[in-house]
Amino acid sequence: MADAPLRPAAEPFHVLAAEDEPHTCRILSTLLEGSGIHLEIVCDGAAALSAVRGESPYDLFLLDVMMPKASGLDVLSEIRSLHRRAKTPVIVLTAKGQDADREEALSLGANAFLTKPFSPKKLLNLVDELLARR
Repeated sequence: MADAPLRPAAEPFHVLAAEDEPHTCRILSTLLEGSGIHLEIVCDGAAALSAVRGESPYDLFLLDVMMPKASGLDVLSEIRSLHRRAKTPVIVLTAKGQDADREEALSLGANAFLTKPFSPKKLLNLVDELLARR
């Protein structure tokens, strides 16, 4: 876990996680909220697309690839097509770990690609690194 919040409590980073596995949602919640990040979790691709198209200010997106109603790659494509979201960092979290899966996510504009099960420390380091650039 991170030693200190990434941003003062008055200004937490906002992260949207699109993940349909309850266990992974609990892990993300524990890790990120414990680091002072405001985390919003949606459970399917349609909800993720709606959130991405909405007005909420997100500093980072965490996307599972295999979700009901729309894939994380569909959501990633939408993020990159929206001017106000185009530069927002995206981490793809997936059980699909083949080279072709990684290449597809990165070619669509993902900033990072982690396969499940992932190292909590590695995820926190990636989140910290990508948020520090903002």
